[in-house]
Amino acid sequence: MPIAKVRGANINYEVLGTHGPWIALSPGGRRALDNVRSLAARVADHGYRVLIHDRRNCGLSDLVIGGDTPEYEVWADDLYELLSQLKALPVVVGGSSSGCRLSLLFALKYPQAVRALLLWRVTGGPFAAARLTENYYGQYIRAAQQGGMAAVCALDHFKERIEARPDNRVTLMAMDPKAFIAAMERWREQFRAGAELPVIGASEQDLNAIKVPTCIIPGNDKTHNHAVAETAHRMIVGSELHDLFPGDLDIDLVPPEDWALKDGEMAAVFADFLRRAQTKAA
Repeated sequence: MPIAKVRGANINYEVLGTHGPWIALSPGGRRALDNVRSLAARVADHGYRVLIHDRRNCGLSDLVIGGDTPEYEVWADDLYELLSQLKALPVVVGGSSSGCRLSLLFALKYPQAVRALLLWRVTGGPFAAARLTENYYGQYIRAAQQGGMAAVCALDHFKERIEARPDNRVTLMAMDPKAFIAAMERWREQFRAGAELPVIGASEQDLNAIKVPTCIIPGNDKTHNHAVAETAHRMIVGSELHDLFPGDLDIDLVPPEDWALKDGEMAAVFADFLRRAQTKAA
């Protein structure tokens, strides 16, 4: 897969499809692009070029931990630069969970660059806020405080990054634990600041400001529940809601592989939505 130098970081990416309008899709969590490739391929089959990429600190892209900017803003700025390099703007942008938050921020920060939004597994509410704050930041802060960077390397996410790229261990072990902790604490507080909003990272005013065609597919667990998706649908004027998993399960997180079973159906929903949106715009 190709590598692009994006704002000082090496970003691993892939483009599926050879013609048609551009779409950028991002997975949830800090998962690698593999987790959205199947859906991207099915969307590409409908006549699109679909960009998927490993965000920094994810997959095969560089580990770059630090800076004053919130992590999701870093990801949004990286995506904008990568799309600019590929001459892929304006673009349809979408994602699941953290990829959904990335897409919303991208649309708010670069409204002129967005044709439409495809959002699934929207996150919000006290349970999601507490769980994700711990999952993304708290566990790493504690590990570094108790065992330094060696303990950080042993945690699942960074252990997987090291297995994928052994030089990542060198990068992590070269970091001052105090600097790592400070960066993670900064990102944690920035995340917390948006955690009590209607959708994590987006206020009612933000959601009201989105004017591009938007398709929303609710999640079905305690982290991605129907009520949050319905709130986003209500606040994004003109958005459409398509429910593929009626009802919420009483579990923290439905495994991504369960959602992968719906990739064909999701791709069809998105393709039909985009076809109708394009017809209205013509």
